[in-house]
Amino acid sequence: MGPMSQYQPQQTSVNPWFVAHKRFSTVGVALSVMLAFYVGLNIVCLGILWSMFPDGYPSWAGMLASSGPLYAVAMPLCVLAMGNVPVLRTKRFDLGAKRFVTLLLICFPVMYLGNIIGTVLSSLISGGQSTNQVAEAILDSDPVSLFVFAVVLAPIFEEWLFRKQIIDRTRRYGEKTAILLSALTFALFHLNLYQFFYAFGLGLVFGYVYMRTSRVRYSMIMHAIVNFCGSMLPRWVFSLVDPSLLTGELSESELMRMAVDPPAGLFIVGLYGMALIVLVIVGVVLMITNRRKLEFYTTPEQLPDGLGARTAFGNPGMVVFIIFALSLTVWQMI
Repeated sequence: MGPMSQYQPQQTSVNPWFVAHKRFSTVGVALSVMLAFYVGLNIVCLGILWSMFPDGYPSWAGMLASSGPLYAVAMPLCVLAMGNVPVLRTKRFDLGAKRFVTLLLICFPVMYLGNIIGTVLSSLISGGQSTNQVAEAILDSDPVSLFVFAVVLAPIFEEWLFRKQIIDRTRRYGEKTAILLSALTFALFHLNLYQFFYAFGLGLVFGYVYMRTSRVRYSMIMHAIVNFCGSMLPRWVFSLVDPSLLTGELSESELMRMAVDPPAGLFIVGLYGMALIVLVIVGVVLMITNRRKLEFYTTPEQLPDGLGARTAFGNPGMVVFIIFALSLTVWQMI
C-alpha cells in the first residue's frame, strides 16, 4: 500500500481550518446528543422495569433497557446529527491473517494493563468506596444475554459509530488525528474510569485497523473476541470455584484442606491465569517489535503538525461532549 493510495484528490477549501473546526464541532454536538438520549432513555426504561419488577428484574431485561435505546435511538440520532459532515470515500484493503493475529494479540496487554490502571485510579479517587458496576453486571448476567449484548451487538454498533462513522468523516484532516478522536470519544462514551484506559488503548488499535483497511468487519471481529475474553470467559472460569476463594473469605483451615485436595476448577483457574500472563507478554513483545511497521499517510486536507489535535478537541461541540461525558463519569462514581 503506497502513500496516498487510499485517497482520491480533493478540492482545496477556501478556508480549510474554519471548515475543519466547524466539522469537528458538529461531531462533538452529535456525540452529546447521543449521550443525552442514551442516559435519558436509560433512566426512563429502568424506571419502567422497576415498576414492573419491584423485587428485581431479570438480567436480560436490564441489558435490553440499557442497550436497546442506545442502539435503536441514540446512535442513529448521533449519525443523523453529523450528517452534514461529509464522508471521505477511500479504497478498501484486506488485512492478512498474520497481521490480524498480531494486532489482536497486542490488544491483550492493552486491555489488562489498562484495566489495572483504571481499577487502581478508581480506588484511589473514591477512597476505596467505588465498585466496578460493569464487572458486577457481567457476573449477574445470564450467559445468553451476555453473549448477545456484549459479544455480538456491542462490537457491531460501537465499531459502526466510533470507527466507521467518525473516522470516515474526520480522516481527511489527518489519520492520527482521526484515530485519536475515535479512541478518546470511545473511551469517554463508557462513562466510567474502570473502562476508560483500556477502552482508549483498544480504540487506538481498532482505529488503526480500520484506517488501514477501511473495512469495519476487522475491528468488529477483534472487538467481539476482546469482549468475549473479558466477559464470558472469566465468568465461566471463576464459576468453577467457590466464590469465597476469590474474595479471600475462606478460613485458614479451609485453605489448608483445599491445598491438600484442590478442586478441579482451581486447576482451570490456574491455567487461565497463566494463559493471561503469556498473552500479555506476547502482546507486549509484538507491540515493541512491530512499532516501526505502523503506516500513516498524508491525507487530502491534512492539518499542519500541532494543529490537528487542537482543531479536533478545541471546539465548542467537542468541549461540550467531553465535559458532559466526564460529568456523567463522576456522577457514576458518587
